[in-house]
Amino acid sequence: MKRYLEVLGLFWSTAIAAELEYRANFLIALLSSLGNLIGSLFGLSLFYRTGYNFEGWSWEETLVVLGIFTLLQGFSSTFLSPNLNKIVQQVQQGTLDFVLLKPISSQFWLSTRTLSPWGLPDLIFGLVLIGYAGQQLGLGLSNYLFSIIPLIFGLASLYSLWFMLGATSIWFVKIYNVTEVLRGLLEAGRYPMVAYPAAYRFFFTFVIPVAFLTTIPAEAMLRRAELSWVTGAGFLALGLLYATRAFWKFALRFYTSASS
Repeated sequence: MKRYLEVLGLFWSTAIAAELEYRANFLIALLSSLGNLIGSLFGLSLFYRTGYNFEGWSWEETLVVLGIFTLLQGFSSTFLSPNLNKIVQQVQQGTLDFVLLKPISSQFWLSTRTLSPWGLPDLIFGLVLIGYAGQQLGLGLSNYLFSIIPLIFGLASLYSLWFMLGATSIWFVKIYNVTEVLRGLLEAGRYPMVAYPAAYRFFFTFVIPVAFLTTIPAEAMLRRAELSWVTGAGFLALGLLYATRAFWKFALRFYTSASS
């Protein structure tokens, strides 16, 4: 574990040093994140300005969901997208061979090799939005602590889904559109699940587990999440992490190296 932490420190320090050569990108990312947040708030306000409420969700409570969604977007842009989208490139160019030859877990290398600080604005805006909504709702420290565990479960599930899609490039090579489809489906998480018809709620809970990414952590923060759903989020995260590891080992059996 100590060796892996040292390697992770080297990975991220060199990645940040390289990215900071293009500091204007941070301003662009900041403006882009701000524009997306304003658009999301405007779209949400179209429902509430006429007095309409999502069933059981006030304006401030819905802002908590949007804040967690923005936080997940920042996590994806900072850690997932820079690494996992490159699996396709590694397979196409044959450089995955060099990764497999390294004396380190190939999954760890592919998942953590780099990061992008340009996702930090979404992380900051997400925390600010959650903090503002929490202040309006009178939430205390314990409310935020209750949401940490289901939020971690959601992050683990999101990573697992993204990595397994990236691993399918061993068979299909070009899967950029598939990851974009996943990103599009995850957009549903910006609203509470009650905003969707029953069929969509079933799909976003049991097929593509969007509900476990945003709605369940938000309900935990508001102290109204059922223990069964939080437990289910935990089992889902652990199951997906195990499936990710098993699927990667299975996929490597079909990988044809560039030198073979």
